[in-house]
Amino acid sequence: MRPSENKVKTKWFSERLQREVNMARWGTFGQPVLMFPTAGGDCEEIERFLMVKALAPLIDAGRMKLYSCDSVAGQAMISKEGSPWHRQWVLNQFHQYIKHELVPAVRKDCGSDSIELFSTGASIGAFHAVAVLCRFPDLFAKAIAMSGTFDIRRFMSSEQFGDDYWVSSPLHFVPTLSGPHLDKLRTRYVLIPSGEGRAEDISESWAMARVLGRAGVPNRVDSWGRETPHDWMTWRDMLPRYLSQLIS
Repeated sequence: MRPSENKVKTKWFSERLQREVNMARWGTFGQPVLMFPTAGGDCEEIERFLMVKALAPLIDAGRMKLYSCDSVAGQAMISKEGSPWHRQWVLNQFHQYIKHELVPAVRKDCGSDSIELFSTGASIGAFHAVAVLCRFPDLFAKAIAMSGTFDIRRFMSSEQFGDDYWVSSPLHFVPTLSGPHLDKLRTRYVLIPSGEGRAEDISESWAMARVLGRAGVPNRVDSWGRETPHDWMTWRDMLPRYLSQLIS
């Protein structure tokens, strides 16, 4: 069995999210990469949409271990779980779960209590990839945010937003950062590729890049042109290419 075919799925009850959560892993050695699903996806979405297959050469060569989790915050938004205030709370708690539960589980699986992760995702998954790197730059080293949707207020079905939202949205909290947190973040890197074809809106990527740039955070927007749609076939082309470049 090739490493990319060796899937390990684990689950536990998250006190922070007050629900059962799932994590899947493919591979046995290499750089840990956490891929967030799209809005309502689960930890196996990337397998069903053939992203694991696209990344198999990197996984089988021992260059990376691929991890994914359920999109708990996205599922709450799509299903309109509870009140808008509750959904904002879930968003913040989802990021806290990543920091305090998922990253320690990945590090244990990798046999290192200090290894740094890469984050990636597409659409709202790109939002989470940038958010966790910017919130926790001591845990994440690089982010690849594909076809990103970075202003997610419209998905909250609300005109009122509280601290749970503002501390979770990198468009809004990055300009407030200072001191050691910002110093560490400035040593990190965010790659923001996007198409400009069907259902794409590269202006969101440029808006995120401007916020990062003003804060002195290294980043780059890559346009894949007007023939490139907002779709898995785009992301299956993008991610192997960028990870091959970024994984030493």
